[in-house]
Amino acid sequence: MSGKSLNLTLKVWRQKGPEDKGHFETCRAENISTDASFLEMLDIINEQLAVEGKEPIAFDHDCREGICGMCGCVVDGRPHGPDKETTLCQLHMRRFPDGATLTIEPYRARAVPVIKDLVVDRGALDFLIQAGGFVSVNTGQAPEANSLPAGRDDVERAMDAAACIGCAACVAACPNASAMLFVSAKVSHLALLPQGSPEAARRALSMVAEMDALGFGNCTNHRECEVECPKGITIGNIARLNREFFKAAVGSYEQIPETPISRRPSGTGSEE
Repeated sequence: MSGKSLNLTLKVWRQKGPEDKGHFETCRAENISTDASFLEMLDIINEQLAVEGKEPIAFDHDCREGICGMCGCVVDGRPHGPDKETTLCQLHMRRFPDGATLTIEPYRARAVPVIKDLVVDRGALDFLIQAGGFVSVNTGQAPEANSLPAGRDDVERAMDAAACIGCAACVAACPNASAMLFVSAKVSHLALLPQGSPEAARRALSMVAEMDALGFGNCTNHRECEVECPKGITIGNIARLNREFFKAAVGSYEQIPETPISRRPSGTGSEE
């Protein structure tokens, strides 16, 4: 790596497991290239810790291209760090001044528990998708593009909502640990397209019910979720989710299953 280097003091959350109390541990990050990403900086720290015979810092990562949603922790109180619409793996160390002290901790939410150090369990988001974030389509050859016409504005809004990567930054940013922005993005991108129409009502009811069952909080319009979302998902989608939910609730539609997805026995696709 080229460019300048900087020295930092890191206060990193260390927690051996879900039942461990956890604590902050201070370490030095020296001669870190300003061209390095935040995750590359953690890699360098872990190499130093390994040489010293200490336990490396556990953290989530995968693609390191800002599209998988795996990376993410709270840096100085902000999910994914200080840059707007930037994932942690795309955050560069030149964003921080030389000599700064950074506080690094995992997401804090009952529905997204800590597994170890900075690693959290995002399985609750998978349960939300299972509850309704999908469409039922026939497999086989792709249909003719013009067979299901959709307006350009609707397509653009659907694509904007589909940009959600499920990183849970919105949950971590919300003072109520709400998943409304995530759920609304999934509901919006399907509700705006004709492919999502047949299951629209059931989708809205099921995903909201699953969200409540998983222990996520309620949305109270603080808008921190919108500010911290690395993909720029807006709370306009939450308004659309509310409309879809109320429309489904007052209509004569199929009722949602009494047993939430997250509480069904492993491997069971329907309620017992």
